[in-house]
Amino acid sequence: MANQYPGPPQEQPGQNPYTAPPGGKPGDPGYGCPQAPATPPPGPAPQGPPPAPAGGGMQLLSLGDISVTGDTIMTPGGPMPLKGAAWTATDMSRSEERIPAYAIVLAIVFFMACLLGLLFLLMKERTTTGFVQVTVASGGRHHATMIPVQSPDQVMFVLNQVNYARSLSV
Repeated sequence: MANQYPGPPQEQPGQNPYTAPPGGKPGDPGYGCPQAPATPPPGPAPQGPPPAPAGGGMQLLSLGDISVTGDTIMTPGGPMPLKGAAWTATDMSRSEERIPAYAIVLAIVFFMACLLGLLFLLMKERTTTGFVQVTVASGGRHHATMIPVQSPDQVMFVLNQVNYARSLSV
């Protein structure tokens, strides 16, 4: 089998690899980075900002990689019409409740002093992890995105945004 990666090119004997390349030495015009042209290129001069995309306008809503602007839903797969879009949201998060490690340590330390140290075991810590899946279907196309959440408040925020998008789609 032939060697696919032959390694660095072989140096020619008697040639210094650290000499300036052909085309000048540092400090000469044209050496290193490309220089800006002295004269502007021929052609018409640019005229103001580019036109807004079709269905453009101000962005009303953004859910992950889905955004709603004017009467269009923009996704990585392309634009979809906003009117008549079907929005769904699926809460795929989970919440866990557990006793924190410091509460166990405090309960053991204060158990020797008095039995009230056992009250530290009533402390709970709630953690939420997971995603909310948001899907939109419109104009014969479908797109889904997963939005990470770390609290129940974030879950409710995403669900409220989906309800707002539904109200815009009517």
